[in-house]
Amino acid sequence: MSNSAPRDIQQEELLEMEDQGKRYGSHTEENNEPDGCATCCRYILIFFSWVLMFFTFPFCLCASIKIIQEYERAVIFRMGRISGGAKGPGLFFILPCTDEIRIVDQRTISFDVPPQEVLSKDSVTVTVDAVVYFRVFDPVMSVINVENYQGSTRLLAATTLRNILGTKTLAEMLAHRDEVSSELQRLLDSGTDPWGVKVERVEIKDVRLPLQLQRAMAAEAEASREARAKVIAAEGEQNASRALKEAADIIAQSPSALQLRYLQTLNTISAEKNSTIIFPLPIDMLKGFGSK
Repeated sequence: MSNSAPRDIQQEELLEMEDQGKRYGSHTEENNEPDGCATCCRYILIFFSWVLMFFTFPFCLCASIKIIQEYERAVIFRMGRISGGAKGPGLFFILPCTDEIRIVDQRTISFDVPPQEVLSKDSVTVTVDAVVYFRVFDPVMSVINVENYQGSTRLLAATTLRNILGTKTLAEMLAHRDEVSSELQRLLDSGTDPWGVKVERVEIKDVRLPLQLQRAMAAEAEASREARAKVIAAEGEQNASRALKEAADIIAQSPSALQLRYLQTLNTISAEKNSTIIFPLPIDMLKGFGSK
């Protein structure tokens, strides 16, 4: 019973919120519907705008004719209301007194996220900067839903970068940059979607570490390299001693092999230009002199 009661309360709260949202939506729709007086005033102002243009022709053409490029879209407000959605590209005619035009660039825009000091999950302070690529896919939403979509996207990118990297360790930042960039792109895209902005790509440019941490990591890497070098040298000596033992066993089986080895060594020495002369003596002869 204790678990079912909070669930019922939550369901009732959700139903109340839905009813409030429906009432608010119907209220706004009623407010958005122009009444007869407002419609009459709109027509009167439009009429006087045409009269003003007639008396100021052709000087009014400078303010009435607008040219929209191929990569741009125009959002026209007539008496404060959007007139027909986004328009363009091409040539447009507006009324100087009643129409207001907002031009939105739909090309891909890139900006650098300022360097952010982030405390990683393993308590390491790093400085991270990134670059973000985005574009406007809905000009109307970018105008009516946000005051400045470029500035808002920049602030959201900086905040999201700090929040995401704060949940990662230093090793994950350095080794899994692609995964971190994909997660940043997904969160930014979902956050800017109501603004009519599509975040295409996010790339982490640099992860700068403190100087002391760099020295510690360099010392650790140097120590690990030296340890690997010693292990490799020891393995090489072990293999060499094993090969010498096998060669000694083979030479011990044939006494003439040792004399051939002497001759091969003399041939190698004589190939070089030097004045060294070596006379090989049998070991048995030296043993005889030692016994005397």
